[in-house]
Amino acid sequence: MNYRIDIISRIKEKFVEMTGSEKRVAQFILDDIESVSRLPIAKLAHEMAVSPATITRFAKSLGCDDVRDLKLSLAQSLSAGQRFINDVPDLDGIQGVYSTIINALMVNRNVIDEKVLKKAANWVSHARHTIVIGMGGGSSFVAQEVQHRLFRLGIPVTSYNDGLLVRMVTAAVEKNDVVIALSLGGYTNEIIESVAIAKQYGAKIIIVTQENTPLAKHADALLPIIVQENDYIYKPTASRYVMLAAIDVLATELGVSNQRHARDRLRRVKVALDSHRGGNNRQPLGD
Repeated sequence: MNYRIDIISRIKEKFVEMTGSEKRVAQFILDDIESVSRLPIAKLAHEMAVSPATITRFAKSLGCDDVRDLKLSLAQSLSAGQRFINDVPDLDGIQGVYSTIINALMVNRNVIDEKVLKKAANWVSHARHTIVIGMGGGSSFVAQEVQHRLFRLGIPVTSYNDGLLVRMVTAAVEKNDVVIALSLGGYTNEIIESVAIAKQYGAKIIIVTQENTPLAKHADALLPIIVQENDYIYKPTASRYVMLAAIDVLATELGVSNQRHARDRLRRVKVALDSHRGGNNRQPLGD
């Protein structure tokens, strides 16, 4: 049995094809997944008003080896959280979306240590090259955003989000390179392994992630973020705004610490853009 398949979805898909007794088993499971994942088969049969053999046949009809296999699959689906199984409260429309973003930013506004920030900015300022890595969605586009922020300041920087390529690139670093690793969760193995490779070759490692995670342990400079997810699963995570804010903090520190050089680069970019697109001088700088 491949446990990566969501067994709850499979039960729902097959429900209309089931016999009466199978539907009774299926409905009992959908109504109380937690109980089914922990109760013995005899107790389940009694609660469902079916025979143990019916439950076994039901499990096999879903592609499970046996009832134990079914219970393991249910436990895995349950581990994702009740909010992905049960109905969740509404988020109050547009205002709810904005509120969660603002709350996430407010929770994170004081978590970055200024001394660590300055140390990280100094490494990037003097690096031969800065490599930015992020995978999986939010971290991927933020990695590219780091590249977009830093090249404007005259900093040699490249972003990557392909697992195999990241591994190759981090194996080719030099001691005066910097790696910036991004991860909302801090558990992505491809990122963890890649920063470990870069570290053994002497690159400085700046990490934006949650504290006390496997990735955070590899940081020479940690810019921590606090990730707090609510129960409303239909709205994209507000945590990616927190990561963007951390990157903006780093980019601002880099700009301020190299003002003359940064100002010249930014002006050149702005002149090139305005001569191409027109508009007033308050238009965003290439966004």
